[in-house]
Amino acid sequence: DDSLRIGVLADYFATAPEAISSAVNSVCEFLKVNESVTLPHPELSRAAAYLITAAEGGELHRQRLMARAEDFDPGTRDRFIAGALMPGAWYLQAQRFRAWWRRQMQLVFADVDVLIAPATPITAPELGQKHFELNGQQLSLRPNIGVYTQPITLVGLPVLAAPVHSLTGMPTALQLIGKPGSEATLLRVGFMLESAGICAAPIAETQHFLAGAHNA
Repeated sequence: DDSLRIGVLADYFATAPEAISSAVNSVCEFLKVNESVTLPHPELSRAAAYLITAAEGGELHRQRLMARAEDFDPGTRDRFIAGALMPGAWYLQAQRFRAWWRRQMQLVFADVDVLIAPATPITAPELGQKHFELNGQQLSLRPNIGVYTQPITLVGLPVLAAPVHSLTGMPTALQLIGKPGSEATLLRVGFMLESAGICAAPIAETQHFLAGAHNA
């Protein structure tokens, strides 16, 4: 659609491994995207999102943590406890940054209609996987798989995750990001990519196996 102004997020969002960047490039090539967009301080946006989520999650579960902490998944329990103990000044500063970031995104969307970025820093993780490598660093999977989504979700922008399936490896996905109220536009772009065979979500073979086992 030549009427749409589409850009691809650069710098912070361009640090993904080859499998992820190739998926982004294939979508940009099909959509004829030639504009790179740099967001101001996305790493701080992610930090603010992390602080706000941790503080609100910790407060939500505070009473249950005090009464029956052993019932929580160990992988999330410590993060809830840390959030419940977070200084209030950190939370307030993160909220101030959130307001500033919202204004910055409004300026960005004055020039573009849709932004493209990776959805995750790795292809679909394997069952039981706990770590992954990004830019030479070993990171815990669960708290860091949102490294590219958290800066966007901080201000509640609509996002469509478009799956890119590979016949030779694990699937990946990218984000189609729009301004508030642009859900229909994102779905239109997603339909274009699906119709062209760029994006797809085929049923995994294990689904057939499980269905057969159930019927046996």
